[in-house]
Amino acid sequence: MTDKDELKKLNKDLEEKKELIEDLNKQIEEKDQKIDDYYSQMQRLQADFENYKKRTEKDRKEYIKYANEELILKLINSYEDLERALESAEKGENLKEGVELIFKNLNEVLKKEGLSEILTEGEKFDPFKHEALMTEKHDDYKNGEIIETLARGYTLNSKVIKCAMVKVCKK
Repeated sequence: MTDKDELKKLNKDLEEKKELIEDLNKQIEEKDQKIDDYYSQMQRLQADFENYKKRTEKDRKEYIKYANEELILKLINSYEDLERALESAEKGENLKEGVELIFKNLNEVLKKEGLSEILTEGEKFDPFKHEALMTEKHDDYKNGEIIETLARGYTLNSKVIKCAMVKVCKK
């Protein structure tokens, strides 16, 4: 093989390698563009997520702020009735009837909202519903049975929100 042939072959190899390098550079540029696109997309998603978090936190605070609005609207009538009863008492009218009516209306509203009294008298002491303030030996009651209610307890939709304070028989 002559030097010319060898030179041609080397030039041909060189051209092929240049084309290969150009193809690889083109692929690198395409990959770089994809990386830039993905990075931009990731930044937008991150910003969207941060905005979502801020919006949901704002909504949560707003919800908490007005969570009791419906209950308050229901209680306003009893509040106004109480005000009228006090005005009637000043005029010398029967206060007891007005207060009994208000108590009945208020009791209905609270029951509709899911409030119920915890049973105590004659019940077995339950530390999840009752708080024993006193114990006493008593022949008429079994050990651990509630003798007396000292303060009523309440549940709201089956969740204890105030334990009943009780006196319990202890033998």
